[in-house]
Amino acid sequence: MKLTILGGGGFRVPLVYGALLTDRGEGRVTEVVLHDLDDSRLYAVARVLAEQAATVPDAPTVTATTDLDEALRGADFIFSAIRVGGLEGRANDERVALAQGVLGQETVGAGGIAYGLRTVPVAVDIAQRVARLAPDAWVINFTNPAGLVTEAMSRHLGDRVIGICDSPVGLGRRIATVLGANPREAFIDYVGLNHLGWVRGLRVAGRDELPRLLADPDLLGSFEEGKLFGTDWLQSLGAIPNEYLHYYYFNRETVRAYSEVEKTRGAFLRDQQAQFYDEMKRPDTAALTAWDRTRAEREATYMAENRETAGAGERDADDLSGGYEKVALALMRAIARDERTTLILNVRNQGALSVLDTDAVIEVPCLVDANGAHPVAVAPLPDHATGLVCAVKGVEREVLAAAENGSRTTAVKAFALHPLVDSVNVARRLVEGYTEVHPGLAYLK
Repeated sequence: MKLTILGGGGFRVPLVYGALLTDRGEGRVTEVVLHDLDDSRLYAVARVLAEQAATVPDAPTVTATTDLDEALRGADFIFSAIRVGGLEGRANDERVALAQGVLGQETVGAGGIAYGLRTVPVAVDIAQRVARLAPDAWVINFTNPAGLVTEAMSRHLGDRVIGICDSPVGLGRRIATVLGANPREAFIDYVGLNHLGWVRGLRVAGRDELPRLLADPDLLGSFEEGKLFGTDWLQSLGAIPNEYLHYYYFNRETVRAYSEVEKTRGAFLRDQQAQFYDEMKRPDTAALTAWDRTRAEREATYMAENRETAGAGERDADDLSGGYEKVALALMRAIARDERTTLILNVRNQGALSVLDTDAVIEVPCLVDANGAHPVAVAPLPDHATGLVCAVKGVEREVLAAAENGSRTTAVKAFALHPLVDSVNVARRLVEGYTEVHPGLAYLK
């Protein structure tokens, strides 16, 4: 089976390949094609993968190309993990937003809108090429903002594009663990949009164990989200929010913390990864060792400003291992081998969440089999969550419209309608600032 990875020179690709190396079953991936616009990054990642495979018999072959059409032809699965504008673009997203006193995080608020505006046209082009060159392939979208990009691609690929994220998986695992349950045996009642969802229940053998967690302040405060949000707030909500909701619930504190750091997250990753890729140009570099060292530092500093604001301390060791590659492998196996499973995924609504239309991409538990991912019908959200979900989905739709018609006015509307942007004038200045620093937004007229 052939797997094509778009953004194949990306830093996290070795996580995916490492997961593939653990799969010895029939019908596994035997061929991996890396595609990237930067051949030096492809070379660096290919070196890491070669060292990963050195002790694994019959490891999937790896080839690399800068020709997109060549990479797509004959693919059974396609991972889309692109970053339009690179980490320099992410750093600019943060800088422009913070200059206006609003959040610039890559998937939330102004930064997420800017990232989406320059990514959607590229993602749509990829989707159209896939429909033409590999119509039977399944596209698994890693590209952020994951829900928005998946919805853009679904307009051309239908249900053959599925978005994934490791945040709900990690959240469900942490809740199950503190409750003494096996995460593999628990059903996570999770619903929302990507980076905007809540766990409302955790059922083990038919019994919802979440009320027990919410009633025990010591237990509730013992894991990442309890430390991040505070036990009183979680008890008030009656649910456990995705960690990204910290940007909404504690926005003022987070913006202040991000404004005071020496380097934003994007600038830190830009400089850190530039050092890694420079190091990989030396033939004597131990590629896998260098990658492991860089990844450990990257994961340990994840959402550091939010944890500092909340007094949450360092991340637990179990939360430093990633997880999206495991979701991707489980998804591929379920489709390719009809190994039926339940996964939290980004898919078209199809009536699962009644407040949104059929084509809206949501993040919910899905039953996965050879025919793809099928969202499980979920109970309505409480009013406060419904309002937030509908507001952000409305913003996503304006981003898609702006990307389709090239309208600067529509782009301003997208920024102005976001709950974390507090003025139409700020929205106008954001569009001005972003179009100045991002050549990829020149299409907005």
